[in-house]
Amino acid sequence: MDRRAFLIAALAAARVRPAAAQGFAGLGTASDGYALPDPARPIAFPADHAPHPTFRIEWWYVTAPLSFTDGTPLGIQWTLFRSALAPRPAPGADAPPQAWMGHAAVTTAARHSVAERWARGGTGQAGATGSPFAAWIDEWAMTGDPASALRLTAGGSDFRYALDLTATGPLVRHGQDGYSVKSQAGQASHYYSQPFLRATGTVDLGQGAQPVTGQAWLDREWSSQPLAPDQSGWDWFSLFLDDGRRVMLFRLRGAEDYLSGTVIGPSGQTALAPEDIALRPLRRQGGVPVAWRVRVPAADLDLTVAALNPGAFMTTQVPYWEGPVGVEGSSGGRGYLEMTGYPSRG
Repeated sequence: MDRRAFLIAALAAARVRPAAAQGFAGLGTASDGYALPDPARPIAFPADHAPHPTFRIEWWYVTAPLSFTDGTPLGIQWTLFRSALAPRPAPGADAPPQAWMGHAAVTTAARHSVAERWARGGTGQAGATGSPFAAWIDEWAMTGDPASALRLTAGGSDFRYALDLTATGPLVRHGQDGYSVKSQAGQASHYYSQPFLRATGTVDLGQGAQPVTGQAWLDREWSSQPLAPDQSGWDWFSLFLDDGRRVMLFRLRGAEDYLSGTVIGPSGQTALAPEDIALRPLRRQGGVPVAWRVRVPAADLDLTVAALNPGAFMTTQVPYWEGPVGVEGSSGGRGYLEMTGYPSRG
């Protein structure tokens, strides 16, 4: 999603020190020489599962709210980021130079375990393909077909997981056939999701692999200038509601906040305009909103969304907050929340 741009940008800066979302790779500045999203170019499958190396930034991203067999809730994250380090190939090269970064995490109510990987493009250490689909960095991998079934693996010094993800519904294009606007000034990305994944597998937190079940959400996005100059961060929600609907919402924070989203139901999907969405923080920890009121009146949604673990900071090269959430209100449910541009310590 748009929100992950500030993370990918750290690649282009070659491990620069952490800063605010606008502080990396000119994400709110001109993108001269890079490809730009085009509303006349609809997303196509399976071609767009593959990388888009002429765009500056891109990611393959999975979040999954899960449960152990005794009902204990947890969540996992798996993300692969690609960044073009220049808009054009060097003399004699076939493609622009690329860098890759991977993040993985497991979050319970009591702990938040994080791992990070880095790779240089062109070495085979990291990459992605479209058909057959695969995305990987070192031994972390996502393989299969986002339209039907995926295998997902990752691990760190104190955790490991292996999940089978089975699609129970269609891929979803956000915005205008996958062209997702991010600001009043018109910044945009190409953005689609697979929000209908049933998850089974194992998670090992140091006491051996334990069975888990739940749901998963895959996001795919690419752009070259996804932020307006005044935007400093974002809040992003992916929600699995007990009434069967899936909801994606985001707020990009700036001089004037920009909100967008999609409600996905049995009869199709509804694109949401900024005026359709109301987000209000209810509780903060360390300056970070860890509970929210989320309202979409046109969809009869009035929800309270709260973090399973308020301390779920990703202690990566570029820190941010990401973790599983519970949902109450007009519908119950579970989901994930990502927040950038807030303090990195509680």
